[in-house]
Amino acid sequence: MPKPPPPSSRYWKLHRQLARLNTFLFRKTGGKVGGSFFGGAPVLLLHHVGRKSGQRRISPLIYLDDSPRLAVVASKGGVDANPAWFHNLMAMATTEVELPGGERRRVRPRVAEGAERARLWERAVAIYKPYASYATYTERTIPVVVLEPADTTPTA
Repeated sequence: MPKPPPPSSRYWKLHRQLARLNTFLFRKTGGKVGGSFFGGAPVLLLHHVGRKSGQRRISPLIYLDDSPRLAVVASKGGVDANPAWFHNLMAMATTEVELPGGERRRVRPRVAEGAERARLWERAVAIYKPYASYATYTERTIPVVVLEPADTTPTA
């Protein structure tokens, strides 16, 4: 099956504009608007810092509640590269996410492996079917990132 061509720069510009709009609506309405994606998949706002630019960034991402953890899927990067937010996130020890309703959590990222990844991937595809079709035309294994609660208690 031939691979589709990589998205154009026009596509990525539109993608960034829609992400900014989603973030604005999410915050303005407490997640009532922008708190879910097509088909009702829940969305959180991931805070990260650009590795090269050092600029603060916010990415709206579909997530799974795997209490007390959360999980996100590093899907739309490129045929052979993970998305920039994934690399930024993995370079950080901890960060913050915003959930619908205004809840904020400090989290620590790690990549799920083996049976845990398989279980979370199956759940992610169940709430957002395009993940499965995207996986068929990328050359990479799409990472599932577990966002563990970050310990915020001071150490002695």
